[in-house]
Amino acid sequence: MKALIYKTLQEYFGYTDFKEGQENIISSIMGNGDVLGIMPTGGGKSLCYQLPALLLPGVTLVISPLIALMKDQVDSLTDLGIPSTFINSTLKQNEVERRITHASNNEFKLLYIAPERLESQEFRDFLKSVPISLVTVDEAHCISQWGHDFRPSYLSIAPLINQLPQRPIVAAFTATATKKVVQDIVHLLSLKEPEIVITGYNRENLHFSVEKPDNKHTFILEYIENHKDQTGIIYCTTKKEVDRLHEFLNLKGISICKYHAGMESAERNRIQENFIYDKYEVMVATNAFGMGIDKSNIRFVIHHNMPKNIEAYYQEAGRAGRDGLHAECILLYAPMDVRIQRFMIEKLPETAEKAGEYEKLQEMISYCHTPRCLRKYILEYFGEKNVPAACDNCKNCGNSHLVDITIEAQKVLSCVKRMGGNFGILFTAAVLKGSRTKRIKETGFDKLSTYGIMSNLATVQITDIIQHLITEGYLHITKDKYPVLRLLNRATAVLKGNEKVFGIAFQTPKEAEETYSSLFESLRALRRDIAANENLPPYIVFHDSTLLEMCRHLPADRQSMLEIEGMGRRKFEKYGETFIQAIGRYIAENNIEPAPGAIFKSDNTPVKAASHLITFEMYKLGKSIENIAAEREIILSTAKDHLLRCWQEGYRINLDDLIKSGYENVILDKIKEIGCERLKPIKEALPDEIDYFSIRAVIKKYNLG
Repeated sequence: MKALIYKTLQEYFGYTDFKEGQENIISSIMGNGDVLGIMPTGGGKSLCYQLPALLLPGVTLVISPLIALMKDQVDSLTDLGIPSTFINSTLKQNEVERRITHASNNEFKLLYIAPERLESQEFRDFLKSVPISLVTVDEAHCISQWGHDFRPSYLSIAPLINQLPQRPIVAAFTATATKKVVQDIVHLLSLKEPEIVITGYNRENLHFSVEKPDNKHTFILEYIENHKDQTGIIYCTTKKEVDRLHEFLNLKGISICKYHAGMESAERNRIQENFIYDKYEVMVATNAFGMGIDKSNIRFVIHHNMPKNIEAYYQEAGRAGRDGLHAECILLYAPMDVRIQRFMIEKLPETAEKAGEYEKLQEMISYCHTPRCLRKYILEYFGEKNVPAACDNCKNCGNSHLVDITIEAQKVLSCVKRMGGNFGILFTAAVLKGSRTKRIKETGFDKLSTYGIMSNLATVQITDIIQHLITEGYLHITKDKYPVLRLLNRATAVLKGNEKVFGIAFQTPKEAEETYSSLFESLRALRRDIAANENLPPYIVFHDSTLLEMCRHLPADRQSMLEIEGMGRRKFEKYGETFIQAIGRYIAENNIEPAPGAIFKSDNTPVKAASHLITFEMYKLGKSIENIAAEREIILSTAKDHLLRCWQEGYRINLDDLIKSGYENVILDKIKEIGCERLKPIKEALPDEIDYFSIRAVIKKYNLG
């Protein structure tokens, strides 16, 4: 058998020897045994089931979520003279039926399908009529809710196997899997005493680095310009950020394309093919792009935003350097990334898996703050033992210059101790900074000896130091929705002066960080409009520093907004709800999905992100705006703003409902007389009972501005 395996390897695939782990897996399959192969990207997983498919009787069924990979692999197999095909959603029904007919006649050795195809009873019945010797499950981590890309349709695989006339061999493959995910794969696929082959997670050719630039777009532009003629992928968390970065780089003359779920399917396929054929050098995309893209010459992968967990990061970064040559994996970190990822977790239902997501997010944050070997951090996360302390192929190993931050660490640890270990990172940083917020005064923490002890540092620097102390095991952060800081035993030696703490030197951040730029500009525009309407200089409404604090902390309710420096109770009553709604819209617009995330009621109670659409649903039921505001416990102007926004988005709103009864013509006459460049002069020329929403509604109704 071994001679036949090697003969097939050379005759069809052109190799004389196997990569690590391949021979063991293939031998297990040919010995009629189930297997689980955990092999890094580029480690040769496909060969492990393609070669046995040639030698086994009947058909090998390959279940994969990667439509692009199906076509690439079938094209490659066909070119090698191995009869193969795929059935997925890109095919018309008559073509699906034609391929099923050929498969029924045993004309293919490999049949690729997406897991969703198994939900069709007709297709399951077809499979019962075909002699299936091997079922291969690619991207097997998708079956586990503890994995980074859970796909419910994967749960249909085991029931299908049990329904087949004769149980086939089952082979599962993935590039990344924690111990928990491995257990889930074995259990949920009903693998029978599988041979588990783990070849290791290390990709020696990949260079890892974490950067914290003042301006991410400028950093990326300079990197690309310094690496001309190199192919790379830039991952962004949101569709909006993909569009912004693509426009920025395109205007700078970069050969770039974009890919996200908001584009038409045909356009995505065209772009993907052009990138694969090197018609573009750089792809900027959400994580919807890349799985199964067998493009070997990607020289860099840049993450514009921090991913939600290590598994997702390593999977995406691993698309670089599949040819084994040197490649760069760069993660650009900013505190806002943490906030966005937390919002995405918060929208999940309350389950044990949700709690696990908070824990995995903290592991990702710690990766961004560790001064130690980045490769070692990743490999140990996946359970590898005896990893060398340094790899000499990551930024941290190349940056051996650490600075003594013992004094800063003592200040932080002492503050956490005095605060009783019941508060989170941002509030602790605010106390250390010396912020003058209502909550700090109410708790009496402004009387602590550590209050304001780090006022010389920016808040973001203080939070970086706190994260570093978490990463290095001096502090513990609870793994839940509202995490709090606790001292660990190791902190005692530091507080007593018996242990020093070292870290990477922190840089002084620029105030208007690019990370916050789009929200910052949005809040500035809102401030400008308010100031114009009240005939005030904008800084009288709020200072830039207050707007930046809003950007950093994304206050979601009255209490958190009152904790923003420069807010105050009176200003909140005048402007607070308006700014909360603006921040809520930003969160909703920058989420991966069209509407999810958290946005806010004035009583601290979170509701679904598309808050204006909830108002619209109540409006459709015939409820008055006054009743909607009362039921939702929001101010009347917020309810009106929701409906006006819905009208602007194309929903059917009767603008007359927003106009003070009997005053439409009066408002219209004044607009014609004064113009509508500014609302305040119109308001002042009208009776006091006419509000700004009536004026705006008339302007929109008659398309005047």
